[in-house]
Amino acid sequence: MTQWLFDLGNSRLKCARLDDDGLPGEVTAFGHDERGFVEALRRHLPDQADSACLASVASPALTLAVLNALTERFQRISLARTQAAFAGVRIAYARPEKLGVDRFLAMIAARARSARAWMIVGVGTAITLDLLDAQGQHRGGRIGPSPGLMRGALHQAAAHLPAQGGAYREFADDTEDALASGCEGAALGLVERSLRLATRELDETPALLLHGGGAEALRAGLPATEFAPSLVLEGLAQWAKAGRPGNAPA
Repeated sequence: MTQWLFDLGNSRLKCARLDDDGLPGEVTAFGHDERGFVEALRRHLPDQADSACLASVASPALTLAVLNALTERFQRISLARTQAAFAGVRIAYARPEKLGVDRFLAMIAARARSARAWMIVGVGTAITLDLLDAQGQHRGGRIGPSPGLMRGALHQAAAHLPAQGGAYREFADDTEDALASGCEGAALGLVERSLRLATRELDETPALLLHGGGAEALRAGLPATEFAPSLVLEGLAQWAKAGRPGNAPA
């Protein structure tokens, strides 16, 4: 069976074929703010394939456009949804549908890597943090603006402040570096505080797992982290595996 995985985020679509070992293969990313995004996706898709699994946090209109393109090529399509319990993970939210499916799948992927306590940090349009204890119980999380979004908001409010450029320094001596240091430092501070409080709550230090399109910028500031840029696709692979005959989520 040929299966493909699609992670439709707020700024990019990431896709990969599911390998025989049950993991995502080579990942391709498309920015969906680009002209001709759907046509570029169509050119990348196989002419015919068995099934596709899609996880989307994008707008309904964009999700529908991607679904229409997939329907042309795949015999079956499944749309991943956040569940109260799945594959050893139990969600903290009283209304699981309010938890973004990308965060849900990232936790599923973390649990599949190891049944231990995790602090899962996703960096995209937003920065998200989720605490998962060693028993698979989601203890809750946080959502804040990513460094890129902070830079964009500052530039929009004050056009003379550049939206890009600069390097992280603890105490910068020019504007570009100061902006990079302030916005990246705010995200790093959020992670460090959350990790400190998580350690107090769990009475152990959770492993830090970093993923997402903007994660690379924070990686150097979090040297103890495990880097998994395609973590949501890993979780989607677990979702796809559970849908095969003879498999069921626990």
